[in-house]
Amino acid sequence: MNAPAPDAPILFFDSGLGGLTVLGPTRALLQTAPFVYAADYAGLPYGKKSNDELAARVPALLGRLVERYQPRLAVIACNTASTIALAHVRAALDLPIVGTVPAIKPAAELTKSGVIGVLGTEATVRQPYVDDLSARFADSKTVLRHGSPGLVTGAEAKLRGEAVDPDTIARAIAGLRDQPGGDRIDVIVLACTHFPLLQDELQAAAGPGVTLIDGAAGIARRIAYLTEGQPWPAAAAPGVAVFTRSDDHPPPPLAALAPYGIGSIETI
Repeated sequence: MNAPAPDAPILFFDSGLGGLTVLGPTRALLQTAPFVYAADYAGLPYGKKSNDELAARVPALLGRLVERYQPRLAVIACNTASTIALAHVRAALDLPIVGTVPAIKPAAELTKSGVIGVLGTEATVRQPYVDDLSARFADSKTVLRHGSPGLVTGAEAKLRGEAVDPDTIARAIAGLRDQPGGDRIDVIVLACTHFPLLQDELQAAAGPGVTLIDGAAGIARRIAYLTEGQPWPAAAAPGVAVFTRSDDHPPPPLAALAPYGIGSIETI
């Protein structure tokens, strides 16, 4: 396989702005890497869509984005899309694809109480993929799950500079705590890339005895490994954010995205 051109970008894909939590650690490792950040605002929220809808939508949309931006690698920076559509995307596209899965393995290694919480979207927490991860890496642990679509909305609002409803945070944590054994949770997996945007609020609600973890740093290391030895530009250039058109979800102001190295916004 020929080496990509230095200006061939890394494509990050999510339903919304949650994938920015994966973009940040990746830019820290690959400081001059060009990138395109794509958010499917027309399909937001993914957590309420059926498996069949996402298995069809995600590969088709990623195909359009790959054709348009010619990336060297694509990152599905979305747990819901990854757990449902990753195999479909890999079958459809001829380039490396990095997915995002709940960090159940490191959570199982961290827990002292033996009880882990998994906080995700409704679609993610119901997936057999999560059953499989739990069976493989946490078979001797108790894994409690809760789907909280309100946290996606809250994370998007926070990034736009709006207030986060404290009841949304409280309900999410209570959804885990109120289950049998939930009072013993000492590690919570943030199984949606949106949720680390609410790290401070969730930590305050969960309490100091609970560790919150996500998989972003591991994904960044995987991207760095897969692109090792490839040429990069000598200096970093501003990235591009592209949004699918939605009357209900207009793109955020560029000022909200600038801290992530994004310099322009496009819509498709």
